[in-house]
Amino acid sequence: MVTAAAAILTPIAASGPATADPAGFTKTTLHFQVLVGPDRDEPCDVIGDVYKPDSASASNRVPAVLTTNGFGGSKNDQAGIASFLASRGYAVLAYSGLGFGGSGCKIHMDNPDYDGRAASELVSFLGGRDGMAFVDPAHTVPVPGLDYVVQDATAHHGAAEAHDPRVGMVGGSYGGAVQFAAASVDPRIDTIIPMITWNDLSYSLAPNGTDQTTGVSTSVPGASKVVWSLMFGAIGVTNPRVEGYTQDPVRALGCPNFADPACAALAQAAVQGYPDPGSVDFLRQSSVVSYADRVKIPVLIMQGQQDTLFDLNESKATFETLQAQGNDVKMIWHSWGHSDLTPAEGEISMKDPNPDTQYETGRMVDWFDHYLKDSAVDTGPVFSYFRSWVDYTGNAAPAYAESTDVSVGQDYSLYLSGNGALTDRLDGIVPGAQTLNTLPGGLPTDREAPDTRPENQVSQGLIPGTQAEWSSGILDAPVDVVGAPTLDVRVTAAPAVAGVEDSVVVFAKLYDVAPDGTETLINGQVAPVRIVAPGEPVQVTMPAIVHRFDEGHRVRLVVAGGDPSFRGSLVPHQVTIASGDPGQALVLPVTG
Repeated sequence: MVTAAAAILTPIAASGPATADPAGFTKTTLHFQVLVGPDRDEPCDVIGDVYKPDSASASNRVPAVLTTNGFGGSKNDQAGIASFLASRGYAVLAYSGLGFGGSGCKIHMDNPDYDGRAASELVSFLGGRDGMAFVDPAHTVPVPGLDYVVQDATAHHGAAEAHDPRVGMVGGSYGGAVQFAAASVDPRIDTIIPMITWNDLSYSLAPNGTDQTTGVSTSVPGASKVVWSLMFGAIGVTNPRVEGYTQDPVRALGCPNFADPACAALAQAAVQGYPDPGSVDFLRQSSVVSYADRVKIPVLIMQGQQDTLFDLNESKATFETLQAQGNDVKMIWHSWGHSDLTPAEGEISMKDPNPDTQYETGRMVDWFDHYLKDSAVDTGPVFSYFRSWVDYTGNAAPAYAESTDVSVGQDYSLYLSGNGALTDRLDGIVPGAQTLNTLPGGLPTDREAPDTRPENQVSQGLIPGTQAEWSSGILDAPVDVVGAPTLDVRVTAAPAVAGVEDSVVVFAKLYDVAPDGTETLINGQVAPVRIVAPGEPVQVTMPAIVHRFDEGHRVRLVVAGGDPSFRGSLVPHQVTIASGDPGQALVLPVTG
């Protein structure tokens, strides 16, 4: 599933040192010697493909685009987007990220000192620097830096820099986060288009719906996404396979193919169910939340509604941070994501891109043309989001709502009543409480196996006595939700809680119940809640959604004692949730 993240940029296989393409460009595979690390003294071999438009020359310079793969992928995954952009007059360098796809060194989770510096070195090559590109992995046959890319007189910090090309970046997931890392260390990069990526990796892999400090970051760790975390570990360790470890034995030492702290973080996810402070620090070092103030360029964020790995809240946190510091930043919430990588009709296709018939492809082209070719083309609305309930044919533009503000919904409160109802009437509330149990060892309370696909996330096979639920009445009109629902509850628990180690962990979920009783967990989203002070009011920020509860449907809120995709608290608890006063409410951001 994680490797599929790279598939958003559909691979087109190619080999050999140089090949001509009928679309009007030539592709050459090269090896680059880059220096990474805090002191830039650790050498790595990076393999990449250079796409040169036929029109490009020293007397007819073109702008450039740098792109790299998602986790577990390679430069070949970028061939579709690279070919497309090259055919439109961009010089493109598609490369395999550190630790993947034939490139050396270990995986550092898109750390600025490693992955950011590697990208920065490649920017220098695009800007004409000699002595770093070679035909062979032994670095014996050199190739000069490019002499056909537009040069900028000043970088984005206002001063001149050597080998400064006009260059943007694009890519998804792991290939999205690296763009922020690169921009934080290199002011020569002019703009970026990160897709389906993270704001705080400690939240991504162990989210907590409460105790937010900055954006999605929390002061108390959440519950580990054991399925995603173990997949990351397995893919990362096995990616170089025997050949990679034989050619670069250092990668097998310590934590295999990962920076050493990664193994501790992965082990904690499996054993104790949450990262310790050291692991949180390691993950946040590789997260834009830690260095957004060093990213000063225009950014077009694309994030997926069908994404249980990097949810919409992460993109909103990044957007709001960048907007507050003055960046030109815009955001798209499209239909697809890590949980379902198939875009809706007319959104985007990197196998057969067409900016006229595909909404996101058109936005990407306009963005790069505006910032890299100095075109006067409009870059589109500040915020747009796909609505699955809108009928259209062809280009998905009619399904996208547009706004100048990312907070488009108005609060609609549904109060938790003691009789199990969700009611919007204050006089409909009755006092009461529901009790549920969590299991020893943080085990799931669902009997079925975990599944990251939203359509398979249903509350069937539950162990009795392990969830509380509240349901609305039958809706007499559609309710459109755009944004993050919040839940205010008061929880008590036995036995008593002393700290994070024996804290209460429950899971808040929002379902759409059809007239025939079928329940759908909206976009597969789950909000883990780690409570270290039971008895105090708790506000839970749930993952943002774009969803229509249709006429005749009902809204159902479930608080469960476990979830098959997460590791809960190791200590079992009997949890009581009070209801029956206006302070216990589910608040939906509703449009229209």
